[in-house]
Amino acid sequence: MIPLSPGQQRLWFINRFEGASGAYNSPVAFRLRGRVDVGALQAALMDVVGRHESLRTVFPVVDGVPCQWVVEGADSFVELVVEECGVSGVGEAVSREAGRAFDVERDLPVRARLFVVGPDEYVFLVVLHHIAVDGWSVAPLLRDLSVAYGARVGGGVPGWVPLPVQYADYTLWQREVLGSEADPESVLSRQLEYWRGVLAGLPEELALPFDRSRGGVASFEGGVVWGGVDAGVGRRLAGLGVIVV
Repeated sequence: MIPLSPGQQRLWFINRFEGASGAYNSPVAFRLRGRVDVGALQAALMDVVGRHESLRTVFPVVDGVPCQWVVEGADSFVELVVEECGVSGVGEAVSREAGRAFDVERDLPVRARLFVVGPDEYVFLVVLHHIAVDGWSVAPLLRDLSVAYGARVGGGVPGWVPLPVQYADYTLWQREVLGSEADPESVLSRQLEYWRGVLAGLPEELALPFDRSRGGVASFEGGVVWGGVDAGVGRRLAGLGVIVV
């Protein structure tokens, strides 16, 4: 039985406590023009799912404890659903699918849809749950998907080298390094003790100036505010690890 990493444990708890929702979905959508080989795209999707165990991992409870379960064989199949929606309906269709909930205990953390917008025009949507990916994961995932699709369109298979480690390997290493919270000398216990001291006495809620009253239940609704910074400020922000788009 493979334990959860601390990051997975947090997201599993949220999914269990709040119920399945789309709040932690990570959708990626592309507008495609030209001929799309649906069979090759389906095969490429399964190539990528087979390559990355985290895309076919579910998180059931075994003996009262959540664990990672890597799904094999036919149960790891992720169907590329093709849906005709037209230009007028594609926005609503993408939003609907991007927000559809995952149950991380049972559902594979990836879904894919190809929306047919018109003749030789499509929107390809991949929706992933944050328990399996983060922002940095998307680029290698899409790179592998592109390589696999190119190979499948040509009648072959992707010739990549098998990955030397998977996320489950990282989880076991991380657990070994951090140690147990029950051990007062472990890295994890010492870090917890340190941060409890640093944060002691701070208010549970920051008194920030709001332009509307705070609701009793988080709605996860938000908006977009567009702005800009000059190139020099952008470079300095990037130097601090801030992603500027």
